[in-house]
Order: sequence, then structure tokens, then C-alpha cells
Amino acid sequence: MSELIARKEQRRFQRYPKLVWQRNRPWKTIPAVVSKILKPMVADQPEKVEIAVVAADDLFREIRIENTLTGIDGGRVSLTMGAQLEITFEVEAKYTVKSPPLTTA
Repeated sequence: MSELIARKEQRRFQRYPKLVWQRNRPWKTIPAVVSKILKPMVADQPEKVEIAVVAADDLFREIRIENTLTGIDGGRVSLTMGAQLEITFEVEAKYTVKSPPLTTA
């Protein structure tokens, strides 16, 4: 059945990236929110966006990146103020170690 669904998705959504992301590396996803849109000081520089990473420590909460993403149709899109994001970190398995299970107190 899953093979049939996969073939149907492939036919219906050829223009779009794969809808189901199968991970093959260790990963973690955390919430974030756009806190500022920063206009460039010089005309030839790109607009930047400040993103507040909710799960980060206070001194390391904000990151700034160019405000350009790729939309699902392959075109350019930009983030808006207050946008709710999910940031996913992935790593090659060779850079990880087994950690002990979480204990409940």
C-alpha cells in the first residue's frame, strides 16, 4: 500500500520536493520566531532577518541570516515579522556519541 501511495505522490507532485522527509542522520528540531526584519544600510546588500531561537541560552538566542528562502515552487521567498519557524539541526552519525537515557526524578 505504501508503495502505491508513493507512486501516486510522485505523479501528482512532480514539481515539488518530496513531501515526506526521511531522515538518515541524527537530528533535532527546535522552535524559533522572526523577531526583526533588518533593512540593508547599503543598497546593494541583502535584507537580513533576526531569528530568536526559543530553546537557546539567553546570550545565544538571536541569529541573523539573509532573508531569502526557496519556496516550494523553487522561487525566492522572504520571511515576515513574527513568522513561526522550526529549525532542524542534522549531523553525520560519526560525530555523535551514545548518551545515557534521561532519568525522571
